[in-house]
Amino acid sequence: QVQLVESGGGLVQAGDSLRLSCAASGRTFSSATMGWFRQAPGKEREFVAAISRSGGSTYYADSVKGRFTISRDNAKNTVYLQMNSLKPEDTAAYYCAAKIVPLAVAAGKLDPRSCDYWGQGTQVTVSS
Repeated sequence: QVQLVESGGGLVQAGDSLRLSCAASGRTFSSATMGWFRQAPGKEREFVAAISRSGGSTYYADSVKGRFTISRDNAKNTVYLQMNSLKPEDTAAYYCAAKIVPLAVAAGKLDPRSCDYWGQGTQVTVSS
């Protein structure tokens, strides 16, 4: 069992930065590919970024590539999403997700249906 708790959301202006954190409980954090998703009102949940178990491999949606950075600290059971140059279209609820993987594999685009655990979400609002 893994419990995920996101934090760090807020209201910022376009061009600002935010760092989201996702703290995980349980022993399986280091066995999970971790990902961030977001969902804006009236839209489907959208993949944002993923990171492999070791942190050595990352993958980003084209919409955030070059602006967002995903990282993890397995000693702290925490995954981060550094968001720079924020745009109004980044406004959404951001969710952390964990996919338990038996082998070390490179990060790729995560299908939300394949994720085993989810956090409750944190709101990010970017004003223009």
